[in-house]
Amino acid sequence: MENYSFNAYAFGGELDLNRLATVLGISRRYRWEESMKLNPVTFAPAMENDAESVHLFYFGCAVFLNCSGAIVARFLDGIKQNVDVVKIPPQLTFREEYLLEIDASREAAITNDYAVMQNYNQAFIDIICFVIAKSVALERIEERVDAVFDEVEVLIANLGKGTLELPDRDMARLAASILGFKFTSIAHIMVLDKPDITWNDPEADRLYLTMARLFELSQRYQEIKHKSETLLDMTDVFSNLSHARRAARLEWIIIILIVIEIILYIFEIMRHH
Repeated sequence: MENYSFNAYAFGGELDLNRLATVLGISRRYRWEESMKLNPVTFAPAMENDAESVHLFYFGCAVFLNCSGAIVARFLDGIKQNVDVVKIPPQLTFREEYLLEIDASREAAITNDYAVMQNYNQAFIDIICFVIAKSVALERIEERVDAVFDEVEVLIANLGKGTLELPDRDMARLAASILGFKFTSIAHIMVLDKPDITWNDPEADRLYLTMARLFELSQRYQEIKHKSETLLDMTDVFSNLSHARRAARLEWIIIILIVIEIILYIFEIMRHH
C-alpha cells in the first residue's frame, strides 16, 4: 500500500513557466496543460523516483506532492528570494488537500477528499494535481468576483438614494476587473479542457471526469461566467446613467452660458441708450 498526499495553493496571478524555466536553467518549452515538476529542495527538474515534488501550473498554482509544511515553506521562501517570475502573496489563502492511496486489496473509489486505486499510474498523480490546481484557481477568482459584487452593491444602494458618484476611471477599472475574471477562467485556467493523457488512458479519463464532477469545475465556471455577465450588465447601466448625467450637466451649462450672454447683450444695449 502506498499513500500520496497533495497540497495545492493559488498564487497571486499567472505564472510564466517558460520564463521560469529559463531562470532555473531548464531547457524545454511548456504547453498550457503541462506542469513544471521540480524538486522542492534543489529547484531542479523532479525525477520519477523523487519522494517529494512540486507541480507548478501556468495559471498561478502549485501542488506539493508528499511535502511537509517545512518543505513547502522552504520552497516558497527560496523561490521568492531568487525568482521574480513568481508572485506569491503574503498569505496563501486558497488551498486544497487530497490523498491518493494505492492498494490492490481495496475497491477503487474516488471522493472529494481521497481516491483509492488498485495500481499505480503516473497519470493519476498528474490528473489529481491538475484538478485540485484548477479548483484553487477558481476559488481565487470566486472571491474576487464576490468582492466586486460587494462593491457594486454599494453603488446600487447609492443609486437608490439618487446619487451615483463613480468617475470614469473607476468605471473603467471595474469593467476591466470583470472582463479579467472571464478571460482568466476561460483562457488561463481552461476549465472545460481535458489533459491530453485522458484521451489514451481510460482509467485516467475516468479519474479526471469523476474528480472534475466532484469539485464542480464546470458548474463553478458557469457561475463565474454568469456573475461576470451580470456585473457587466450592471456596469453598462451605471455607465449609461453617468453619461446621461454628464450630458444633462453640459446642457445646463450651455443654457446658463446662453442666458448670461443674453443678459450681457441686454446690458450692452441699455448702456448705449
